[in-house]
Amino acid sequence: MILSKENITDKKITILGMKKSGYSAALLASKLGATIFVSDSSKDETVYQNYEKLKKVSIPVEIGGHTDVIYDSNLWIVSPGIPKDANIIKKANKLKIPIMSEIEFASRFTKHPMIAVTGSNGKSTTVNMINEMLSANEWKPILAGNIGNPFSKSVLDLLNGDLEGNIFVLEISSFQLEFIDQFHPFISIYLNISPDHLDRHKNMDEYLRMKLKMVKNVNEEDFIIYNSDDKALSTSFNKSIANKIPYSLNQKNKFFTLNSTKLYDENHDTLILLDDILLKGKHNLSNFIASATAAKLLNVKNNKIKKTMEIFTGIKHRLQFVKSIKGSSYFNDSKATNISSVIAAINSFNSPIILLLGGKNKDSDFRLLLPHTKRHVKHIVSFGEAGGEIAAAIGDAVRLNITSSLNQAVASAHKIASPGDIILMSPGCASFDEFKNFEDRGEKFIKMVNILK
Repeated sequence: MILSKENITDKKITILGMKKSGYSAALLASKLGATIFVSDSSKDETVYQNYEKLKKVSIPVEIGGHTDVIYDSNLWIVSPGIPKDANIIKKANKLKIPIMSEIEFASRFTKHPMIAVTGSNGKSTTVNMINEMLSANEWKPILAGNIGNPFSKSVLDLLNGDLEGNIFVLEISSFQLEFIDQFHPFISIYLNISPDHLDRHKNMDEYLRMKLKMVKNVNEEDFIIYNSDDKALSTSFNKSIANKIPYSLNQKNKFFTLNSTKLYDENHDTLILLDDILLKGKHNLSNFIASATAAKLLNVKNNKIKKTMEIFTGIKHRLQFVKSIKGSSYFNDSKATNISSVIAAINSFNSPIILLLGGKNKDSDFRLLLPHTKRHVKHIVSFGEAGGEIAAAIGDAVRLNITSSLNQAVASAHKIASPGDIILMSPGCASFDEFKNFEDRGEKFIKMVNILK
């Protein structure tokens, strides 16, 4: 469907989902003059708050279920939480109602170039790295997408004059890519592909297919930056007409190459000593090279890239240092919602680890952790809905005890910790059994740690 500022006033638009992205899409579509109806099947606190706010600005809304009003529409905008095989989606398809995602909708109403970052792990860290590298000279980046600030909100703020910026840096999830059509990033970055969200995407082939939709509209003037160390990605772009720039920790790259102690620039001059990079871990080094490659394409100077590597501390809920207690250090890695993230977190430390693992399982194979736990994980405390599954999968091979909640897991870890230990909450699971989201889980973990003595 062709959608523009000129013809949107003729459209009746149904928006499904009333959390951050759906709420923001409703405000943007209303601003542009469309006739809006917003519907959400739930009645949780966030939905109810947004319901009240939308009513105040006279946007028709319903919560607690979908009525047939949703089908009286020229277009649907769906939130990422609604899968493409949901019954209401199937019915809309039969009725030939066009469906698009919130990022697709927002992209129709901005002419700013877009850097889009996807992958199973490291997306939030990488978009923040890019944002820091671009925050100089002529660039005024706008961070948006899956990172928490909906794309629609940023586009609306630009239209209202409440925001300045000239390039979008977007974190993009596989869920957001299910309903895209014309979405067209200037630079697309693929970090890695590992098993994640298989409860939604059924298998790895389907998951990869969703990820690759991000570049379905690229042309000869666009760029795809991808991790050639990742087997799933190494051949995925062979047929693309875009400019392809692979990056690697093991091979020479277009702009940056490394050895065991240094990162070199395109002239093979030393850019930075690896010891001077503040954020540790091989996975973060890989993310830095991806970010720096995008920055170079946008003419960012090497000294700005180096400075970012020297001062960037990471993001909240991703290997976030919380507190030292009696010689033990507590780290919040709540954003680690899959096994690959947990492996990356474990391998970022050289001290003994007490690992807090659990939550709501996403069909993960916890046995994949075993080769990595042998390195220096001295104890695992499993918790939450998946606690028993974790114990059944790996409890015979590692020291492990089960608790029912994160609070109990923290208390248990505190009791067995010795000076020099790392207490790492890297759950490898979704948070929805006990918390609103991974941010809520991380904030609650920080509070639990801060009252320990």
